[in-house]
Amino acid sequence: MNKNAGTTDLGTLIGLLAGIGIIILGIVSAGGKIAWFWNFNSILIVLGGTFSATMVNLPLKAVTNIFNILKNVFRAEDYDYTGIIEEVVVKATKARKDGLLALEADLSAMEDGFFKNGIELAINERDTKRLRTFLNLEMNNIQSRHIAGQELFLYMASYAPAFGMLGTVLGLIIMMMNFTSGGGDLDLGADYSVAERFSELLRGMGLALITTFYGVFMANMIFLPIGGKLKRRSENEMMLKNIVVEGIISIHAREHPILIREKLMTFVPSQYRYNKNDKA
Repeated sequence: MNKNAGTTDLGTLIGLLAGIGIIILGIVSAGGKIAWFWNFNSILIVLGGTFSATMVNLPLKAVTNIFNILKNVFRAEDYDYTGIIEEVVVKATKARKDGLLALEADLSAMEDGFFKNGIELAINERDTKRLRTFLNLEMNNIQSRHIAGQELFLYMASYAPAFGMLGTVLGLIIMMMNFTSGGGDLDLGADYSVAERFSELLRGMGLALITTFYGVFMANMIFLPIGGKLKRRSENEMMLKNIVVEGIISIHAREHPILIREKLMTFVPSQYRYNKNDKA
């Protein structure tokens, strides 16, 4: 269960804004201008090329799911490990006293879909090994979806710098061709000086390098951090799912609720465990 579902993850938002702010501060403090770093064509090459390569690599459905994944990234996460354990203990107590069929009345009130489906399976499946197999298959399906989301952003992180470099190379080629052929904005008349011509060359090189800047920035400030956050969240959610699976198996085996609590608490990191002396 996620106690903060629906709220915004301030860490992600603050980190993103702080990263952008630090880069802007670095530009301004070095005597640069923000306008120098804006170029629509550069953004088009990096983003367009990155998305195109990702669509070639991954199924279209996985790429179009990017906005749903982003919503999860900016959603706060705080899994209630001890809360789910206490819920398992309550169900175990009831099942031990009145039998597994007594849990059928609780299904409609259960919020966690995975837990609900697991209890339903436990009611209808007599063999514990088969029950564990079914639950593990469901966990594997969930983990596969998580990995697909992580790969989406990790692949984009690898493509963005490459397309940034490609855009720089294209910019340099176009600049050199215009420079040698007299195209573009260059005026090769009698009054044209070497200094002016060299200035045009440097300005063109600066514009060409902006594409590399965009590629490196997007990869290291957006795509890689999001991929890493998705990986960490997947690990936390799968830990919660493991607690639920072991809890359901223990309920099915009619284990004592106190032993179930102690066993499941071993899955929980120490910082999330309650103090037994403070329970009262």
